[in-house]
Amino acid sequence: MTTLIFGHKSPDTDSLGSPLIWEWFMNHTGNTAEARLLGTPNTEAGFVATRWGFDLPQIITDVADGQAVVIVDTNNPAELPANINGANVIAIIDHHKLVGGLETAGPIDITIRPLACTATIMHNLMGDHAAHMPDAIKGLMLSCIISDTLGFRSPTTTAVDKALAQSLAADLQIDMAAYATEMFEAKSDVSSFSDAELLRMDSKEYAVGDTKFRVSVLETTAPAIVLDRKASIMASMTAVATEDGVDQVLLFVVDILNEEATMMIPNALSKTVAEASFGATVSGDTVVLPGVMSRKKQIIPNLKTS
Repeated sequence: MTTLIFGHKSPDTDSLGSPLIWEWFMNHTGNTAEARLLGTPNTEAGFVATRWGFDLPQIITDVADGQAVVIVDTNNPAELPANINGANVIAIIDHHKLVGGLETAGPIDITIRPLACTATIMHNLMGDHAAHMPDAIKGLMLSCIISDTLGFRSPTTTAVDKALAQSLAADLQIDMAAYATEMFEAKSDVSSFSDAELLRMDSKEYAVGDTKFRVSVLETTAPAIVLDRKASIMASMTAVATEDGVDQVLLFVVDILNEEATMMIPNALSKTVAEASFGATVSGDTVVLPGVMSRKKQIIPNLKTS
């Protein structure tokens, strides 16, 4: 049976690149595997796929009973197909906190490490096989690291991620800073997306007690493009929350270059969250959070509702 490899819904560069990287590795080591997506990737991920010569994997909405799968870049059932517990999960490779809720038919191989990027973990797991990676796979791996570390600006960055990225860039003879600029410019081009699409583009569901949030992050070198639309985006938050079965959408516009996030404040609940979670003083419909760059390390762990 062909093993399907996929990451989370609302795929970013790591959740597109890592399934393709692991597809190569599994096939290289004598298995049969194919990458899949659980949604349309963001603009940066699409740019990366084109840059390194990959067609986008097929998008799937669910998995069949007994289907062999490898889950990457998440372990959260809310970010996975509805029937994930009916599938035959054979491995999880991730760098997020353990959420719980997945059930498997038997023992599986789980690797969750405190690194900035799933692709970095994959390189470590490959061992000597990593020396056989073609340039296109190296390019994907480099792209994933640059994306997840925001060009080494994110507090999630580790020395392991940075050293691997530098080694890959040297092998590929790529100016990493110039390439990162290209990637971030592609990520910042969101003019063609609706407000609802922006809110779901890079988002994760997370509960604080009985309150369910969709925590959305837009990482950009041009925050004004998004902030100029704040009135219509905030007006769309209620409909998106209702459609997605959450109590509130929280949106953080991360300014990559200035290393800060602007949180939109459409109502009293979001104001309470901002003040309780980040010690902010909110006086308008946005608040700037200096130094906040990472949803995984700085936003979600700090979320409070009182």
